[in-house]
Amino acid sequence: MPADRSTATTHPQGQRRALWSWALYDWANSAFFTIILTFVFARYFSQSVVQDDVAGTEAWGNIVGISGIFIAILAPILGAIADQAGRLKPWLISFTLLCVVASGMLWFVTPEQEQFWPAAFWVGVGILGAEFAFIFYNAMLPDLAPVQQLGRWSGWGWGLGYVGGVLSLVVALFAFIESEGAWLGLDTQTAEHVRATFVLVAIWYLLFALPVFFFAPDRARGNLRPVQAIRAGLAQIRESIANVRQYRHILRFLIARMLYIDGLATIFTFGGVYAAGTFGMDQTQVLQFAIALNITAGLGALGFAWVDDALGGRNTIMVSLVGLAISALAILVVDSVAAFWTWGMILGIFVGPLQSASRSYLARVAPVHLQTQMFGLFAFSGKATAFAGPLLVGAVTGLTGSQRWGMATILVFLVIGFLIMLSVPASTEKESMSTAKAV
Repeated sequence: MPADRSTATTHPQGQRRALWSWALYDWANSAFFTIILTFVFARYFSQSVVQDDVAGTEAWGNIVGISGIFIAILAPILGAIADQAGRLKPWLISFTLLCVVASGMLWFVTPEQEQFWPAAFWVGVGILGAEFAFIFYNAMLPDLAPVQQLGRWSGWGWGLGYVGGVLSLVVALFAFIESEGAWLGLDTQTAEHVRATFVLVAIWYLLFALPVFFFAPDRARGNLRPVQAIRAGLAQIRESIANVRQYRHILRFLIARMLYIDGLATIFTFGGVYAAGTFGMDQTQVLQFAIALNITAGLGALGFAWVDDALGGRNTIMVSLVGLAISALAILVVDSVAAFWTWGMILGIFVGPLQSASRSYLARVAPVHLQTQMFGLFAFSGKATAFAGPLLVGAVTGLTGSQRWGMATILVFLVIGFLIMLSVPASTEKESMSTAKAV
């Protein structure tokens, strides 16, 4: 039997401290994705380790892709096992520490081609740690927040994540990279000023994760031994598959999310390439645009937090998809850099709410005894077809010789995701909320 849960209603004292500690974890986790996966280590790997932009980009794509396959396969299994074992924090702490150690080990990746395999290994381990930790972090939300406030806390957490990502990047750029680490006497010949940012990620992640470790309550421990929990978790997955018709509204939601998250991820993957190729923006301008986009995404997540609680996650998702589609279409037809910036910032406003409302929607509708497994499937839905968007953009760009037509394929993912969301019943969410209030 799954363990009983500790909920926000059974911990009135210190509830807000627990919730803010939980939200701060988004701030902690985002440094890894911003510095390691997106802006600093990814470029360092291609240019300084592989020492060939084309081969480095290909190798980087393979590393991220293989990690995504492992995440897609293992996430639902780990979630189901955790549902049976009871507690979430040991999983959260373990995977967080795994990512922290992996980030710190990247310091030893010097700018030499011989460092290829250590770099690939440790960044792969870091990706698994960060992504798996996020499953259990997400699953803690419905245990901590009152059901009528799930939207705002999900939004505040996601907003803090964007702010933390931008701030950690600013610290990395100005305290280490731009200053060349002079204040620490770092050796630029061996890229210590760049490698120090990977240590920054480890310290940042661990430091800001500590509050949730200490102040957030956890579920009660289950009665199953580890081997028994594994067997029960696998049996739970088989049972869920056998009874999938009971959860068809969740299945439709996860399919819709799989599509619109593909579109969203492709926007971020090719946004810089599109800005440089179509509007002639240089590397500094692209980086400035990326930082501004993350800021507006964070503001959008924070601002829409109350909208989510008022309209429900499903309706907030649909509003966000409409806003994204209109903004993306405008970006595809404008000719000036100023218009590109304007519509890019508008697009960013809807990025955060789409992600945070997806989390809050699942937190409301997931069956209590399957909650962590459902968030494992949530992770699966973000990785299962992550290859589709980039492949389609690349293929259409090659066939037409136009970046605009290639990027236009992103609208397909957003529109189909929206159409599937039309079949996801908002009443299910409301009924779940009403039931939770009654209990």
